[in-house]
Amino acid sequence: MTYDMARRGLPGLWQTLHAADAVHGLYYLLMHGLFGLFGGADPLLVLRLPSVLATAAAAGTLALLGQRLAGPRAGLAAGVVFALLPPVQRYAQEGRSYALVCALVVWASYLLPRAVRCRTRRAWAAYGAVVLVACLLHEFAVLVLVAHAPAVPRAARRAWLWTALAVAVGLAPLAALSTGQSQQVAWIGGIGAGALAGFAGVAALGAGCAALLPRGPGAGQVGLVPLALPLCVVPGLLLMLASLIEPLYVDRYVLYGHAGTALLVGAALDRLTRSAGRIRAGAVLASGAALAALLPIAVELRTPHSRTDDVTAVAAAVRTAGAGADGILYLPARRRVWSLVDPGSVRGPHDLALERAPAESHTLYGTEVAPALIRSRLLTARRVIVLRDPAGRPLDTTPQEREKRQALAADFTPCTTRTVRGARITVYARPGHC
Repeated sequence: MTYDMARRGLPGLWQTLHAADAVHGLYYLLMHGLFGLFGGADPLLVLRLPSVLATAAAAGTLALLGQRLAGPRAGLAAGVVFALLPPVQRYAQEGRSYALVCALVVWASYLLPRAVRCRTRRAWAAYGAVVLVACLLHEFAVLVLVAHAPAVPRAARRAWLWTALAVAVGLAPLAALSTGQSQQVAWIGGIGAGALAGFAGVAALGAGCAALLPRGPGAGQVGLVPLALPLCVVPGLLLMLASLIEPLYVDRYVLYGHAGTALLVGAALDRLTRSAGRIRAGAVLASGAALAALLPIAVELRTPHSRTDDVTAVAAAVRTAGAGADGILYLPARRRVWSLVDPGSVRGPHDLALERAPAESHTLYGTEVAPALIRSRLLTARRVIVLRDPAGRPLDTTPQEREKRQALAADFTPCTTRTVRGARITVYARPGHC
């Protein structure tokens, strides 16, 4: 999606953002500029390098923050732990905004103790500006303000509240625009057992490390535990609670919470390795075991199997299944995104539902013809390739999507299905033509 959006002209990109995906608008504009500057370079390099650099910057800044709050060894350990965390490694490779948001949140967390100490408007403005940019890259970064609140000493709360209010005012236009685009997140389901267990495990790890550390800072200062523990727990918890009303929880939306985890683990490791005897030996052995356990995960994260979907595998499966097919159908329409990176992968079969292509219509996935025309086009085909979500995903309920499912069920027979990472490719044929 980023590749397609970033390569559109500015007028077309602006029109698209007015109708859809405004929450990622600033990131698309940034990537548009990078592709304009380095258009001759490898597209994957241009796409992924900002996330790699942002993750490196976040790890370095986190080390400096840990040094300020708990000493050099704790800071170094925090930076290393952060870089080794599997979710951080994963999104360091993605052409999306999450690594950049994480870097900005870490930077804001670094600026917060300075603003509390200096008590100047310039220091608070710097903190607020960094938080605002993070929020404009992704709205859910605003939850960091709630996470930072417990760390702010009483003497600095008034200045912090004014800063938080300024951030909220700056974010309000984007929030108002994106609220009207809430259909963009209709694909998010309820919180699964895996997501709940993952969050609970991280929260327990953070709380356990916090229990090993000194209780609080000196008067009027920002302490490591009051800053790091809420950062580890609060953004994910708030998003989960909001999901009880409207499903919104996706772990990457609050990736920056792992900065709090890394700070706590780094400081706890520093404290344990300073102990004598068995405690120190146990800490060293546990660290070694954790590194050994993370190594295969780190290797796996650098393979296509770690991705939500494998666009290359989808393209190959379509080419294999496409022999003799009269058309292709995306079910739902948002799966047209699989062909945006390499339009040649679906060259040949006619897109039976498409009215106007994504770039032409200033939409993310293109516009589709009326339901009756979809049925009419389907009935002219003998064999159709259908690209579908994995089994178990919620079904879209638009008239076009209902018509696709009904027409396939009434007039076609499924012949073969191939499942690849994140997708099902099924060949449908008229009865007797499989």
